[in-house]
Amino acid sequence: MMTKPATQSATRPQALVAWMEGLADPKRLRLLRLVERQELGVVELCEILQWPQSTVSRHLKVLADQNWVRSRRQGTTRLYRMILDELDPVARKLWLLAREQTEGWATTHQDELRLRQLLANKQTESQSFFAGAAAEWDRLRAELYGRRFADAAMLSLLPADYAVADLGCGTGALAEALAPCVKQVIAVDNSAAMLKAARRRVGDLANVELRRGDLQAVPIDDGTCDAALLLLVLTYIAQPEAVVKEMTRTLKPGGRAVIVDLLPHDREDFRREMGQLHTGFSLVEVERLMRENGLEHVGARALPPEPAAKGPALFLATGTRR
Repeated sequence: MMTKPATQSATRPQALVAWMEGLADPKRLRLLRLVERQELGVVELCEILQWPQSTVSRHLKVLADQNWVRSRRQGTTRLYRMILDELDPVARKLWLLAREQTEGWATTHQDELRLRQLLANKQTESQSFFAGAAAEWDRLRAELYGRRFADAAMLSLLPADYAVADLGCGTGALAEALAPCVKQVIAVDNSAAMLKAARRRVGDLANVELRRGDLQAVPIDDGTCDAALLLLVLTYIAQPEAVVKEMTRTLKPGGRAVIVDLLPHDREDFRREMGQLHTGFSLVEVERLMRENGLEHVGARALPPEPAAKGPALFLATGTRR
């Protein structure tokens, strides 16, 4: 019967003997080399090692009892892995020596070839799925996982030490999304009703500050922010030039400005219904507006309309403060 590694009441020599016994069997050396490289199930190990399931399971139990491997359940399968950094320091030294001494073993070379083939087959299965699902993948992914994960991934690209101005913050949806990713969000709006809704949304977020103010005189000090955003704001502003100039003023040198708004349209009924003062801006117009108000490296592009969107098409424009 195998000796188990040391517990609190056992001595270090007993643990050493147990670990040495664990590594004394060539079958267990082969198993450990495989599960150090890749998390594998019993059936996969049987395929690679060409052993019966009873043999694989018996040796895995010994290794698990001695804390060489850990396991987790995935559906009806139990997966095994050796994590080198989780081993006892003495056990780790023993394993590194054993691994070094088995590097030139032809048997383990065969095991590694079969492991590579198994992983290649699994990759082919995944590729076959996508070959069949490509036409429906966007719809399927949205149905299964929603759409917000992509937004979260892109927001996580923002530097964590950024201070961001959300100008015309409305009900605080963007501020709420930005807050986990940056150091500070300063959200400004001139509507008391909008700020009340925003306060309900972001009230528990310590790094979001709500301020009431006119966007033609933004209540943020010069050069405070690393980035500033105007999302669906300019069509409501009588003097867009003044607002873009104020946005630029709040930025640090090199700070990023982002504007999203409507492209030109002829839906006068839509404009009146939404209370907007402008029927959109052309890409040339918005680029000029940004350059003339202190921004450089300016670029604007039309955004692809979303299938369910009923309003006019939008543009995205970016620039940096000189």
